[in-house]
Amino acid sequence: MDLIPITPRLHLLDFSIGQAYLWQDEGESTLVDAGWVGSTPEIEAALRAAGSDPARLRRIVLTHCHRDHVGSAQELADRHGAEILAHRLDAPVIRGEAPVPEPVLLDWEIPLYEHGLTVPEAPPTRVDRELEDGDVLDFGDGAMVVHTPGHTAGSITVHLPRHGVLFTGDTVASVQGVTLGVFHVDRERATASMRRMAGLKPSVICCGHGAPVTQHAAEALAAASS
Repeated sequence: MDLIPITPRLHLLDFSIGQAYLWQDEGESTLVDAGWVGSTPEIEAALRAAGSDPARLRRIVLTHCHRDHVGSAQELADRHGAEILAHRLDAPVIRGEAPVPEPVLLDWEIPLYEHGLTVPEAPPTRVDRELEDGDVLDFGDGAMVVHTPGHTAGSITVHLPRHGVLFTGDTVASVQGVTLGVFHVDRERATASMRRMAGLKPSVICCGHGAPVTQHAAEALAAASS
């Protein structure tokens, strides 16, 4: 796993398949997504390398229910007393009470999807707080929850308006440019969700797959969603 600084308060944790992000506030930290199951030691080491004591981890916000985002959430939360948050519609899947929704795959997505299945399946994971569109979270000077369905029914985007940062989950990718992501249960809804994101005009885009976009982010997102 690689730790990549984006801004003084923001780091990328790159697991090669899937990504998580560390946001640091004074005295506490937040993870957006939690990587693969079994990644807890690496994540803890990354937090320390970024100058954040794992004991200060207050919350883990899951953008959606897929294994490469949920994997280590429960173990991290149990070790450090963090709260796990996810949208109401994906919470039953994360808890293991409902099956992971099957995507509607385009032909070229099939080998990529099969490769992604090599990531270990996430265990049933508790959700301490179920989120809704418009909720405000207590980090990043007021983090806004934006319900952006399509990748999964309960996919969310997390927007830090005071910092211009947008965590898109897998609805948007930044592989060879900003594009709609892959493996959606409803591609049309995912496209509409990307248009909603473009209206937020972020200055930094943090996707579930691909490098963070820190230059001309709003313009790139607008062009990709038009």
